[in-house]
Amino acid sequence: MTPYDTHATADPFADSLSAFETLTATLSGSDAGTWTHTELEEYLDAAGRELLRLLLQDHLDLRAAREKGQVRSGIGPVVVGPEGRVRPWRETGHSRWLATVFGMVRVARVAHRGPGVGNVHPADAVLSLPTGRHSTGLRRLAVTEAVRGSFDQAHDAVTRRCGNVLGKRRLEELVVAAAVDLEGFYRTHIPIPCSRMMPLVIQADGKGVVMRPEALREATRRAAAKAAVGHRGRLAPGEKPNRKRMATVACVFDTRPAPRRPHDVIHPPGGRSGERPARPGPRAENKWCTASLVRSPEEVISDAFDQAEARDPKHLRPWVVLVDGARHQLDLISAETGRRGVTVHILLDFVHVAEYVWAAAHAFYKPGTTEAEAWAADRLTAILAGQAAHTAAEMISQAEREHLPAARRKAVDACDRYLTGHLDQLRYDTALENGWPIATGAVEGACRHLIADRLDITGARWGLHGAEAVLRLRAVLANGDFDPYWRYHAAREHERLYPAPDQRDHHAPTA
Repeated sequence: MTPYDTHATADPFADSLSAFETLTATLSGSDAGTWTHTELEEYLDAAGRELLRLLLQDHLDLRAAREKGQVRSGIGPVVVGPEGRVRPWRETGHSRWLATVFGMVRVARVAHRGPGVGNVHPADAVLSLPTGRHSTGLRRLAVTEAVRGSFDQAHDAVTRRCGNVLGKRRLEELVVAAAVDLEGFYRTHIPIPCSRMMPLVIQADGKGVVMRPEALREATRRAAAKAAVGHRGRLAPGEKPNRKRMATVACVFDTRPAPRRPHDVIHPPGGRSGERPARPGPRAENKWCTASLVRSPEEVISDAFDQAEARDPKHLRPWVVLVDGARHQLDLISAETGRRGVTVHILLDFVHVAEYVWAAAHAFYKPGTTEAEAWAADRLTAILAGQAAHTAAEMISQAEREHLPAARRKAVDACDRYLTGHLDQLRYDTALENGWPIATGAVEGACRHLIADRLDITGARWGLHGAEAVLRLRAVLANGDFDPYWRYHAAREHERLYPAPDQRDHHAPTA
């Protein structure tokens, strides 16, 4: 007769079940009946997180028990280390801590050992455990909080939700590590297909970021050291001499043609009558941004052209490139278009043109007068109609007729040089007729969002790697690509830590 098995099988989730019963008992008790909804929320926030932590711990303990059972029964695959040597011995009792979004848990697993080689833990690969203590979920939470606000705010947010599981310095390191796969992700990311009738727009700009001295470019660092010799006691408001490193920002987007007339852009002096409302301009769709403090402007602009070419590989759509008139930027764009064999329509940002025209208007008339407003409106309307050369010649003739003094004539000459030096980029009549954008609002908005709202917060001084990681991760968030990027990053991280087997059934890195 077979004897009865008197050993009772323990419930692997006994601890979490006990915690749940305690929680329900508390909520059904008389004391909880007097709590406000705020007190109930606070209690459930803490007790509920602890319950989830216990559920995770119980599940990990169940896995560990099953792995021990395989060791006792002598079953399991032959484990080979990264150098190709078999680990013939198996040893229980090895564990490590893992900080998760629920709190700290302990992961017990079996070590596979061999003479003169490091241990291998197959359970680590199955769980895809990171090299450090912090789980992938905790890393994601830390990164999203850190790119949204300051590191101090991010640390406080993580601590409030998860407990004291992450230090501020480690948080900064996790942000830098989270950005390592961005280039690979965008090489494999397929843009949304678009009609050939929709123009493809490329814009680029730059914005400075206040850096620590060691993170400045060499020329800026030398200028800062030279200026420090005669350091003044107080700087002018907003002055930050030789403290910034220039970031290059570029964006690519699709847009639906929105034909307009010059008077849709420039309203007549005194305002519109209301009889003929202004036609709206084109809007950016499927906007994609990239930015970098480390990579050169050539590389960032090349990335933007790569994105444009991925959207229109056969160059069937009209390509519109909007610039601010910087000669170096124009040279880079010319080099890219020549290398790729694509025809582009380069336009100067109309807002920059308007600034020069208004400065010239104030050389003839006092600022704020209706005469200055009418003069500027007439010239800008003419420029939008494709008459930039005539407008420049006309203002020079007016300056000579009125014998403007040299101090006031300076603004008129500057406007003339700006217009005549960029006539090829002032074909606004063609742009308005085809419904193209004529201003760089998209990339300027990207500069504000990516840089000013985070990297330019009061008192911030950045190291190079931290600033670059935050900048590029903010661009991923702005593109709406963070979720697919994080999945891609987690998969690449697993491949780096746990390479695929070559010849054996299992292949894992050493501890």
